[in-house]
Amino acid sequence: MKQVKFLLLSVFFLTIFPSFAQMSQQARDSIAKLSQADHQLMMQRLGIESLRPGPSGNPEAPNAANKDESIATPYTALPDPLVFDNGQKVRNKKDWEKRKTEIEEHFASEIYGRIPENTPSVSWEIIEEKDSLFGEVPARFKKLIGHVDNSSYPEIEVNIEMYMATPKDAKKVPLVMQFSWIWPASMQRPRPQGPTWQEQMLKEGWGFAMLIPTSFQADNGAGLRAGIIGLVNKGQPRKLDDWGTLRAWGWGASRALDYLETDPSVDAKKVAIEGLSRYGKAALVAMVDEPRFAIGFLASSGAGGAKIFRRVYGEQVENLASSGEYHWFTPNFIKYAGPLTPMDLPVDAHEMVALCAPRPVFISGGDPDVEGHWIDAVGMFKTAVAATPVYEFLGKKGINTDQYPGTNVGLLDGDLVFRQHDGGHTEDPNWGYFIEFAKRYLED
Repeated sequence: MKQVKFLLLSVFFLTIFPSFAQMSQQARDSIAKLSQADHQLMMQRLGIESLRPGPSGNPEAPNAANKDESIATPYTALPDPLVFDNGQKVRNKKDWEKRKTEIEEHFASEIYGRIPENTPSVSWEIIEEKDSLFGEVPARFKKLIGHVDNSSYPEIEVNIEMYMATPKDAKKVPLVMQFSWIWPASMQRPRPQGPTWQEQMLKEGWGFAMLIPTSFQADNGAGLRAGIIGLVNKGQPRKLDDWGTLRAWGWGASRALDYLETDPSVDAKKVAIEGLSRYGKAALVAMVDEPRFAIGFLASSGAGGAKIFRRVYGEQVENLASSGEYHWFTPNFIKYAGPLTPMDLPVDAHEMVALCAPRPVFISGGDPDVEGHWIDAVGMFKTAVAATPVYEFLGKKGINTDQYPGTNVGLLDGDLVFRQHDGGHTEDPNWGYFIEFAKRYLED
């Protein structure tokens, strides 16, 4: 009974606090304790007694993450996305469709988890709609709630929160959907450093949507028995190949796209998905899982996103598999921090990016001297290079060099592109470049 009360208290905290940083220390401790307990349960089910510790993100720590490029590549080759598991080569597009299924199965069973076969339906409600100004651009603003059908387990209620705006009187315009932390009340006030990304979208004649992932699945292990994952599992712990939070967030983006298909102001065939950091990881997963997304913008997604898992640089699999981050992935992923290693993974990040092909993808990162080396910009660049053969196989253009370009040198001519800006952990300096890139696909 005490554990049940503790869980309910945690879910309460997860509901009323949109950001972990805003929580009291008591709430943080409660969530950490529950996350550790669930993480330990998954380890027991996997038969694992201990894990290798991950490095520290503090560059001054004795166990600081590696930032020496000369020792960052312990592998001699990456898994080839154009070669079947049995060693046969992919020779045509029909073969590629079969190979995609093979790759997707590896990611489902070992890294991101399986999406349940029967996820509940979602009914959307517009709870606020008004004309508004974003900077100097008049727009139609909407706040929406997606009510998830919980008739299978009424004890857990799940709602998807989304905000959006389109140019006033718009009809069938492109739209960029962002995985967002919260709706900033001050967003409509002009910023001294220039227009917000939302204002830039509207100035282009496009719309924007801000999807709040934590409204339907908490960003911690304590929330795994609540939210959409908990609802489908009827409040029980995950199975070892169940989906993680990244895939659940991607599921929510698909349901948001369902709504956009009904909105006459939006051209649902021209919707981009974007995210920063952990939400950049989610944007990659959403691109793979939802073929209706036309284009992806993956900003500083790092490990677990558009960075080679096998690289020993910055954040490592051991960090991802710890009690602070394991919830993003399937429980099976934990074993790659002990007894297995990243070298034992049957796939790597370049194959996730390859699964997006032939759709366009923009991979973004910050300057390592500003953003830090934790994200591993070189690792994301190497992912783009290694995914390029699939884009070329499908008649598209990828990265035309294997030489890391450095800061403010965009490789933007292809359908799979990369640019490292001179800012920190943000996508802001690359929005203008992404817009020019996206125009090639979102405008007639």
